[in-house]
Amino acid sequence: MQITSENILLTGSLLLLTSILAGKTSRHFGVPTLILFLVIGMLAGSEGIGGILFADPQLTQFIGIIALNFILFSGGLDTSWQSIRPVLWRGIALSTICVCLTAIAVGLFVHFVWGFTLAEGLLLGSIVSATDAAAVFSILRSKGIGLKGNLGPVLELESGSNDPMAYFLTISLTTVVVNQHMNPLELVPLFFKEFLLGALIGFLMGKGSAWLINRIKLDTDGLYPVLVLGLVIFTYSFTHSIGGNGFLATYLSAIILGNSDFIHRKSIIRFYEGQAWLMQIILFLTLGLFVFPSHILPIIGMGLLISAFLIFVARPLGVFSSLAFFNINARSKLFVSWVGLRGAVPIVFATYPMIAGIEKAGLIFNLAFFISITSVLLQGTTLGWVAKKLHLSVPAATKKKTEQELSESKKSRLEQIGLTENSNIVNKKLVAIGLPATVYIIAIKRDNAYVTPSGNTLLLAGDILYVLAENEAAMKEAYRKIGKGNQ
Repeated sequence: MQITSENILLTGSLLLLTSILAGKTSRHFGVPTLILFLVIGMLAGSEGIGGILFADPQLTQFIGIIALNFILFSGGLDTSWQSIRPVLWRGIALSTICVCLTAIAVGLFVHFVWGFTLAEGLLLGSIVSATDAAAVFSILRSKGIGLKGNLGPVLELESGSNDPMAYFLTISLTTVVVNQHMNPLELVPLFFKEFLLGALIGFLMGKGSAWLINRIKLDTDGLYPVLVLGLVIFTYSFTHSIGGNGFLATYLSAIILGNSDFIHRKSIIRFYEGQAWLMQIILFLTLGLFVFPSHILPIIGMGLLISAFLIFVARPLGVFSSLAFFNINARSKLFVSWVGLRGAVPIVFATYPMIAGIEKAGLIFNLAFFISITSVLLQGTTLGWVAKKLHLSVPAATKKKTEQELSESKKSRLEQIGLTENSNIVNKKLVAIGLPATVYIIAIKRDNAYVTPSGNTLLLAGDILYVLAENEAAMKEAYRKIGKGNQ
């Protein structure tokens, strides 16, 4: 079936609805729902029952880049700085050193065993070096498994921050393969340029986005997520246009924004959580449509050997080496090694050699696709079992509550706090007073009328705040912030 303007909406909506409804059943088997989306895309593709003709690497890459940006942004927006700060350097080591060592190990293996040139082998290794922990956490949550200590934040930080390094390596090695006489040392200044610009712009855009959201007065609340959407696209595209790493800028700006106080915070975070899921579904459906299953069959043997080497040798080598100087026990390192799932990122990155016209681009793409699927099916279905065998799992009930769970949990304290001229928060916006996450101002009485508060609400002397807190300790912290007792 040829996609036309007349049937694209019908076809797209049917694929979307089928993916969501079918995804309900995949959770029972411990397989990430996104793999099912990929299978549905393959079934709908040119060699499947749907017969949809789709073989455009440029469009596939464009959809992939857009989707990855929103997935990274949503992940960063929901990342707590308090949780990742104690494990910051561990996460950075995994997202840089581990990625490089994994790429080198796979590259050398492919070079010596199958006769790839060294540059081609390193290119394949770079493409499959990034992990996808979105699948990891969906499996752990569906199985009701938590992780001991700081393992969760370490994996969360690694999964969100290792894409920029894998992207840099992929682009660099693609350039080296195309320009065989290029001196690899020329990549060193490019590395520092990309990451310094990405970090700088990400930091500035994170701070600037919070400032803009709190100060701009839009006519309707529904425009705030649209404003953020524009900021996300601008952050990536502007950074990329001046030679910086756009993925790093997007992720870092999201972390900074997510850990700032801004109006409509909960609605924006929930909007982008749904947006991320939509992007993941679209991305996996697109990749499924783009793949030709008949091209995968001839490389199954090679793919299985590379997958085995990646899972049992390259990834553990990278993890144990990058975490060698941290106080982490061997069981935790083994689990982090096993959690090295490959997802959509390697498949998207594998389109770069295709567009560049590299001789082995088709083989590299098919291998990246097969390795990703094999990784998720083998490691994804055994994560809970491995966590229990290594004695690293805890019951889900003992895990820390998320912000959404806190907002919906039962509260034990409700008090009225009146504001005088001497109160700390008078003439400040609600978003700027820094109340604890477990404290909510549910109403404001002002001049014998009740005001429904929002982050943009200006607090005035004489206001009576109706404050809801989870417990007495949270209420005491609210009093400290407000700086005034009951009138």
